[in-house]
Amino acid sequence: MIELRKVATAPELVFDVALAGAEGAPPVLMLHGFAVSRHIWDTALPVLAEAGYRAAAPSQRGYSPGARPDPAVFANYDIDLLLADALALADAVGGAGCRFHLAGHDWGGSLAWEIAARWPARVGSLAMFSRPHPMAFARALREDPGQPHRSRHHKAFLAPDAAAVVLADDCAWLRTRHAAQGMPLVQTEKHLSVLGNPAAMEAALAWYRARGTVHRPIGNITVPTLYVWGEEDDTVGRMAAEGTRDFIDAPYTFAALPGVGHYPPDQVPDRVNALLIEHLRRHPL
Repeated sequence: MIELRKVATAPELVFDVALAGAEGAPPVLMLHGFAVSRHIWDTALPVLAEAGYRAAAPSQRGYSPGARPDPAVFANYDIDLLLADALALADAVGGAGCRFHLAGHDWGGSLAWEIAARWPARVGSLAMFSRPHPMAFARALREDPGQPHRSRHHKAFLAPDAAAVVLADDCAWLRTRHAAQGMPLVQTEKHLSVLGNPAAMEAALAWYRARGTVHRPIGNITVPTLYVWGEEDDTVGRMAAEGTRDFIDAPYTFAALPGVGHYPPDQVPDRVNALLIEHLRRHPL
């Protein structure tokens, strides 16, 4: 059973967090990315609870109405603040300073890579979906002729009218992309219930605007890592995906899923959940 709880990490930061599993069980923090929401983990939460974990999927900064500082001030969405949010939410779920399992998709994956690199003592294992290691991604941008085209939306989202473009015609851009990447319509509607309004969309795009087009380097990962990549992902090419192994100095599993796009937890939830449970059991806290 999934419980939706309001979790305050600061006076003006109150996050909507979906929770499942017994209090005190090993915590699993699950971070969503862009063009989706915490609902990307809807099928994983009860599976993790049944397997004996305490799983938490927050709507992150800007996606939660209670944690939405002014998106016109890009500094409100600086990556260090996003990282601090994630660590504070882990503390709220598992206790201050707890070790936890960490899962991330897309932008949530970018945060998860940084957390694992900078605070490895806190991360028992890392499960990554669709987002290559930042250094593998940077190398692919230089050496893979197709990767800059796959990543062209990063620059497009910096335009002042980007939110209006994405939301136009009943979110036609987002709906088309979701469908092309294999996402079930019911999941698109769930994500739009969170993201499909101007306030939320501007805040979500502020993540890109605060970062710009520069991706800062991070070190190699020293915690056990699972990386799941859909071979039909329209944003991440094979060079970036397969090259991620060069930046993992720990037990590593790479799962390339044929016929799967950018949203594996929504498109093939049973396969994703099986991989995730196997990974967590192999690397207990």
